[in-house]
Parts: sequence; structure tokens; C-alpha cells
Amino acid sequence: MNRKSFFTNLGALGITLVSTPAIAFRASKEFVNSLTPKIVRRDEGKTINVIGDMQTLKLTGKDTNGLFTLIEEHNDPGVGIPPHIHENEDEIFKVLEGEMELTVGGVTTVLKAGDLAFGPRGVPHSWRIVGDKKAKVILSVFPSGIEDMFEELAQLPPGPPDFPKVAEICGRYGVNFV
Repeated sequence: MNRKSFFTNLGALGITLVSTPAIAFRASKEFVNSLTPKIVRRDEGKTINVIGDMQTLKLTGKDTNGLFTLIEEHNDPGVGIPPHIHENEDEIFKVLEGEMELTVGGVTTVLKAGDLAFGPRGVPHSWRIVGDKKAKVILSVFPSGIEDMFEELAQLPPGPPDFPKVAEICGRYGVNFV
């Protein structure tokens, strides 16, 4: 049966095929329309200490129906995260103030105010605040969910981190150290 007769036979049976993009567009439009607008002021959000990484959760999956998470980080020089890989999330780092050394996929660069970088899932990356002043960075994570891991890590006792415990928590969320 050729393509034309296949679709003719479907039409005769009363079957209409709708393209996947059309279905996805309608579904995404309904999904997005179900979001509630939210204003988050400069001093608002939930601030947590994630093993020395000072984060303010500005928008979470609860606000975005799981689409993304937006975190403001405000850290001293020397604060950083060792090399790791995300199985589930892509990240965008946007530096607002200060300097951040970022390594993604084996390439290291220093990001300054106004610079941004994309860290796709599955690609090893790490970061560290450099220079002589605090850095403010906006971390956007797609899709959301990582904020749950950060909240769990923030519950660990103060002091030097128990790396096996940190790795176990992160591993449950698809984040693995390399």
C-alpha cells in the first residue's frame, strides 16, 4: 500500500491524524496557561547553605510546574563545587557580580559580570568563585527538581562535609562526582 492510499483508507475510516507538533503545541499552551504569575523581590526567596554555597531559591518547580528552577548564589572567593555530571538537568550560569571560574567539558574559563555559560546534562563541570570579592550568580536549571537535592544537602550538619553522604544524596538525584 502506498502512502496516499494509506491516508485515504484512514480518512474513509474516519481517522484523522494530527501532527505531533500540533499536539505538543496545544498541550504546552494549556500547560503554560496553568502557571500562576509570581513576582520575587530582591530580598525574597528561601536562603539555604548548601555545603558553603549560599543559595536563595527564587523560583522552584512548584512555581513553574516543573519547567525550571532559578537560584541566586552569593558566595565568597574560594567557594566552589567539584567536578560532577547531571543526568537530568541542563544548567545556565549568569554572573551578575564578581568572577566565577567554570570548567565545562574540560574547558576552563573565568566568567565576569554579564557573562553566562551553558552546562548541558551529561557533560562534566565544576565551578569556583575567584578574585577578591563576592560573586553573585544566577543559576537556571532545566527542568526543575534539583532544588530538592539542595534542600536535603542543606540539612547536613555544619562543618567539613561527609563526602560519602553528600555523594549518596546527590546520586539519588542523578548527580555524580567525577
